[in-house]
Amino acid sequence: MCRHSEPCPTADSADSEAAVVVVSQPEQGWSLLCNGVIVFDDTGDVRPDGHATAPHRPTPIYP
Repeated sequence: MCRHSEPCPTADSADSEAAVVVVSQPEQGWSLLCNGVIVFDDTGDVRPDGHATAPHRPTPIYP
């Protein structure tokens, strides 16, 4: 799907959410990335194969 001169990470790679946003729907809380992943404002996502990832907010680290 990615047509950039330097391809974005694939949908199944660990850094898949680093891909370029091709459609943004902030009023609905989601964005479509060029690798086919749909990311949600709550940090969850849906992969092109239908696999969903639960929200994964970082855990704060306290000294």
